[in-house]
Amino acid sequence: MSPNLELNQLVEQRRAAGEPLVHLGFGESRLPPFAPLVERVAAGARQTAYGPVAGDLVVRSAGAGYFTRRRLPTEPDQVVVAPGSKPLLMALDLVVPGDVLLPRPAWNTYAPQAALAGKRALAVEIPEECGGVPDPGALRERIRAARAAGHDPRILVLTLPDNPTGTLAPPRLVRELCAIAEQEDLLIVSDEIYRDVMHDPATPYLSPAEVAPRRTVVTSGLSKSLAVGGWRIGIARFPDGPWGEAIRAGVLSAASEIWSTLARPMQEAAAYAFAEPPEIRERLAASARLHGTVAREVHRICVAAGARCRPPVGAFYVYPDFEPLREELAAKQSVTDSPSLARSLLDRFGVVVLGGHLLGDDEGALRFKAATSMLYGATAEEQQQSLDAEDPLALPHVRAPLDRIEEGLMGILG
Repeated sequence: MSPNLELNQLVEQRRAAGEPLVHLGFGESRLPPFAPLVERVAAGARQTAYGPVAGDLVVRSAGAGYFTRRRLPTEPDQVVVAPGSKPLLMALDLVVPGDVLLPRPAWNTYAPQAALAGKRALAVEIPEECGGVPDPGALRERIRAARAAGHDPRILVLTLPDNPTGTLAPPRLVRELCAIAEQEDLLIVSDEIYRDVMHDPATPYLSPAEVAPRRTVVTSGLSKSLAVGGWRIGIARFPDGPWGEAIRAGVLSAASEIWSTLARPMQEAAAYAFAEPPEIRERLAASARLHGTVAREVHRICVAAGARCRPPVGAFYVYPDFEPLREELAAKQSVTDSPSLARSLLDRFGVVVLGGHLLGDDEGALRFKAATSMLYGATAEEQQQSLDAEDPLALPHVRAPLDRIEEGLMGILG
């Protein structure tokens, strides 16, 4: 089972037993559903026919408009919708030959999906300045070494912005990685599910599909930006031209045998959301502001506790490194690696995090992922208050878990 889902089950079990836990181990956007989206799902509930595997023309047209407004000119026949972006990523692994190059650390689903498709996952360290992409120099060396060992790297996965670090690769790095992909004939899979969760909309964002349009597949969805993870709405944009058409046809062939089509009520919601009327844009902006405010506060707490940590600029994650405190943690708490660090925070302070080793990182490192998007309140009413508040950090139901996190990170040295 995926480690974050397994951790989520553990949290539910321990909460049921009466333990008060602060859950930072699961990247769910815990906000109430936007009422107009709920209305669209209800309106589509009577549509029970399967429909096209790729999705109805109306939802694909809305998706094409969504990408076009992001400087990626797109036609409806380049778009596929699916029950989440995960199946689309899995289908790409099944359809496109060759091994997969991943940043290290990375979202914990990429490597298992590669393995399920019979591929090798070839991890490459991330740059000092950000996560979500491999370091270009290390990537060149990894490709050379992999081919010398008889492997076949052909797919490069980039995550913009990144899960788990909450950072974004700058345009300079994106261009450099696209140049490597051109030179080495790699397909780029650009996971952009957090694109609409940029904390500051003025932050420069460059999609690889702008630089290498003929060799980039973009995946996205509504789970994170509009907080409807359980609805499972994903979308992919395939390159124009023969290669993109062949990959899309292969994905549709796989889809026809695996998920058939995105549920029609969800297509109604997707068509509305991807058309981006003013109220959707307002909701996206409000959500991104809240995510950024709380993520930056958790980042502040981590740094104050003595960790090194890249400042988050997108998504809702921070990825602290407690290496500067290694000697103290080992002496006082017998914490020597990411499993023991995560275990100590859980057992002593009730703070739940996902150890970096579960994301492909070095097990001996003192790093973990903290997902900050479950800190907005326990009820829909509290979560709406967090979304509407000018200063959500001043709300008692937000401040209380933040104080628990601070107590845990400061107290782990006590």
